Order: sequence, then structure tokens, then C-alpha cells
Amino acid sequence: MGFVAALPNIFFLIVLFIVIRYLIKLIKLFFTGVNQGTISFANFDSEWALPTFKIVRFLIIILAVVVAYPYIPGSDSEAFKGISVILGIMFSIGSSSFISNIIAGYSLTYRRAFKIGDRIKVDDSFGDVVDMKLYVTRLRSVKNEEIIIPNSSLINSNVINYSSLAKQLGLILHTTVGIGYETPWRLVEEMLKSAADRTEELLKQPPPYVLQKSLGDFAVTYEINAYCNNPSQMMIVYSALHQNILDVFNENNIQIMTPAYEGDPAEPKVVPKEKWFPAPDPNKK
Repeated sequence: MGFVAALPNIFFLIVLFIVIRYLIKLIKLFFTGVNQGTISFANFDSEWALPTFKIVRFLIIILAVVVAYPYIPGSDSEAFKGISVILGIMFSIGSSSFISNIIAGYSLTYRRAFKIGDRIKVDDSFGDVVDMKLYVTRLRSVKNEEIIIPNSSLINSNVINYSSLAKQLGLILHTTVGIGYETPWRLVEEMLKSAADRTEELLKQPPPYVLQKSLGDFAVTYEINAYCNNPSQMMIVYSALHQNILDVFNENNIQIMTPAYEGDPAEPKVVPKEKWFPAPDPNKK
């Protein structure tokens, strides 16, 4: 008799389940169209479609549970109510970190701080974004290391995105050298620009430029700035730029004076061009 009396409630729960299931499928189809670009809205990024679908799906499921709760057989018993209270307390105590990371993950998505494939730096972590989940974000470092960062840490950290403006405006790579006061600054600037021009990955337009950062005790600090539109190769480009700077200054017999020191011989410490490619001594191990 109890089972027969519960049949209308069970039938309602079955109908509610079917309706909610197909409603979620319909909403997913809509947001998939937004994600693929077939449906568009002003000021709504297509990258927001799937995260927004997950939020809407979660809210619909919560609403369905609230509606279904009174129709669940035995929901009005004291034992059922006690279990519900215990589960609620356990969830609220144990999920504070979990919930904070999920909220931070959605916040990062809607802030558009970065996307998969971007090269970013978070505190001391540096690498390419390979995966973005609600709980953690994964980076691959330039040494092919996997860096896993909780989203709650990301939301409270300064994030440097090297890729977001690189394609439109170009990422400015920069490095400094210290050159003695006896070398004309115009000559130094031309040599630094020449080194940048020799570096293949650096853009010719906009042209590189030089800043005189400081007038130190022993040398003038010059900074070469050059544009690059491929942040994923920035470390290789930096290495090539440094090599070209060394070559240009050696060719012109001008000494780079960083780090600074007080004593110095009469002859500049440069590597002559004829000694750029020395062969290793086979007798030395």
C-alpha cells in the first residue's frame, strides 16, 4: 500500500528527470553554437560559452533537486532529514578550498587573463598554458616541466601574459649592457640596433630602439628594445640576440663592462674575430 501510494511521486520524479535531461541537452546545443561561432552576441566572447553552460547546468540541477526533494519517498522522515543535515555540514566544512578554487577558475575565465596556448608568468612560474580546469591550471615550462597551480593562488597573484598583445602590437624583448663612458653613445646605439637587426626572429617594423637606463659609476647602462610576435620562442630569441650583441661589440673592439669592476687593463677585454671558433685542445680532458 505504501508503494502504491508513492507511485504518483515516483512518476513525477521520472517525468522531472526526463524533462531536465532534455532541457540540459537543448541548452548545451545552444552554447555549443555560441562556442563554434554560429550564434553570436555582442560583448560575449565565444570562449565563455562552455563555462557559462556549466554554470547554467549546475543551477538547473540544483533547482531540479529542490523541486524533487518533497516527492522523494521517505524525505519527510526524521532519519532522512538527519542524513541531509550531516551531509550538508560535511560538505560545508570540507569543501571551502574546493569551492574557492572553482570560483577562482570561473573568475579567471571571465576576466580573460589568459587562454590555452598563451605564455604567462605567475610569480616564479613561467610557461605555456596547456590546460585550464575549474580547480587548477597547468603550465608547461620551457624545460618541459608540468607546473600545476591552484586557481585560488592564480586569482591572488600578478599574471604576466606575453601572448595576449604579441600578435597585434608585438612583444618587446629587451636586454641591457654596460658600456664605458669613453665610447660614444651614438655608436653604442647603432651597434645594439645592428645586433637586433641580425636576429632573425625580431621584427624589422616597428624598428628596435635603445634607451639609456642609467649613468653608473663605471659605465652607461643601455637597453635595446626590439619587437617579436612569437612569444613561445622568446628564450631562443634572447639567446640569439645576446650572441649577436657579443659579436658586434667584439667586431668593433668595444668592451662590455657588466658586471662592473674597478681594476681594468689598458687593452679592452674582447675576443678577436679570428678566435671566435677555437677548436678544443685534444690533449686536455
